[in-house]
Amino acid sequence: MLEKEAKLVNTQKVLFILVIFAVLIFAYNQSELNFLVLLQRGDNMVEYIRSYFPPDFSDWNYYFSETLITISMGIWGTLMAAIAAVPLSILASHNICPVWIVQPTRRLLDAMRAINEIVFALIFVVAVGLGPFAGVLALFIHTAGILGKLFSEAVESIESGPVEGIRATGASQIQEVIYGVIPQVMPLWTSFTLYRFESNVRSASVLGIVGAGGIGVSLYQSFGAFEYQKVCTILIILIVTTGVIDLLSAKVRQWLI
Repeated sequence: MLEKEAKLVNTQKVLFILVIFAVLIFAYNQSELNFLVLLQRGDNMVEYIRSYFPPDFSDWNYYFSETLITISMGIWGTLMAAIAAVPLSILASHNICPVWIVQPTRRLLDAMRAINEIVFALIFVVAVGLGPFAGVLALFIHTAGILGKLFSEAVESIESGPVEGIRATGASQIQEVIYGVIPQVMPLWTSFTLYRFESNVRSASVLGIVGAGGIGVSLYQSFGAFEYQKVCTILIILIVTTGVIDLLSAKVRQWLI
């Protein structure tokens, strides 16, 4: 027992902890964290927040229609991303494909999720013009990179037994994936997709700032005009929308899994 306890602490683990502390200190300095300033200027923040109330619901029907556009952008951006992520995740999994396929695919996924949706939206606004379509394409590219990564991790954690059993019957590699891999990862894939849908609705609400449609256009205009009571109304609608989507996603997850 003493020998086993002694192995819990070794030079490698101590060095690892020291490196973690060094990284945290470096990140603290680089981030210029100063919580004292936040406390000292708290009165300014409270006064600013007060200007948001009472909310102005005079244009609620217009904001609601714009929110529906935002939700639609999230639906199609997520759906297209999930479809694209399935083959990409298979190609990015070490237990399915050789390294010369895995590494280029993973670098592609890295690039897709490293660039923010707003940057992609700016690119697609130039390509297809102002409107929700540019936002859908931006969400699609960025989300495909995220889901591809998450899907591949799920594939790499599967049990090898079912796949080997199907292989023993003389099945092709595609059949191994369809009947041995996908049934095992489908619950996780569903959960990841539903979560990203919630995230994409929130992201879509910001893409309007660069002309990619949705409620973000009204949000940006209200901020620019210092109409904070209208901003408050939009934020309330977004909060309620996110809550409803969360409840519906939970129901869908229980139904599918």
